Amino acid sequence: MRRLLLVLILPLFLANCAEPVWAPDEAVARARYVSSEPPSISLITVVRTLGGEGAHSGLLINGSQRVVFDPAGTWTNPAAPERNDLHYGITPRMEQYYIDYHARETYYVVKQTVLVSPEVAELAIRRAEGNGAVGKALCGTSISAILRDLPGFESVNRSYFPGKIMKSFAELPGVVTLKYTDDSPDDNKPLLVEQLVATP
Repeated sequence: MRRLLLVLILPLFLANCAEPVWAPDEAVARARYVSSEPPSISLITVVRTLGGEGAHSGLLINGSQRVVFDPAGTWTNPAAPERNDLHYGITPRMEQYYIDYHARETYYVVKQTVLVSPEVAELAIRRAEGNGAVGKALCGTSISAILRDLPGFESVNRSYFPGKIMKSFAELPGVVTLKYTDDSPDDNKPLLVEQLVATP
């Protein structure tokens, strides 16, 4: 029985193992982008067009620099170097690339933004940096854990499910919500190539 249980659990464990990625110091320093906008934290949720279930969560953090924490994500761009699911150098163009990659005929993207103090934004960046690479299907767990650890975000539900986190985040005071739709094909891998060619 024990052997059978191990056979059943091992593939799940291996599927959730995250492969570490660590961009060099020079690349991270070169990509650093400081926005003139007020410090903020944005929850980005990828939602299925049919059914409305949340499929993926990310965090856009605007503090001493602008970063995206994309746990277990597949988006990549050399101009936004990655360290264990945290992407640096998130200029407005990189944010547009990130959203455009996720919004397509079968998914739309919801961006919920809350203004925060510089200290809270910086704490969010530090928590994302310290989180480490995230295994598949665990984006919601890592996002909600980081949020609940921040002052003002303690009420956000801890959940595996991005949709539940999105609904909980919507109840925060002062949240501003934007929705992005796109009718591009569901196969978004060619879009990464297009973004790469377009990146200066």
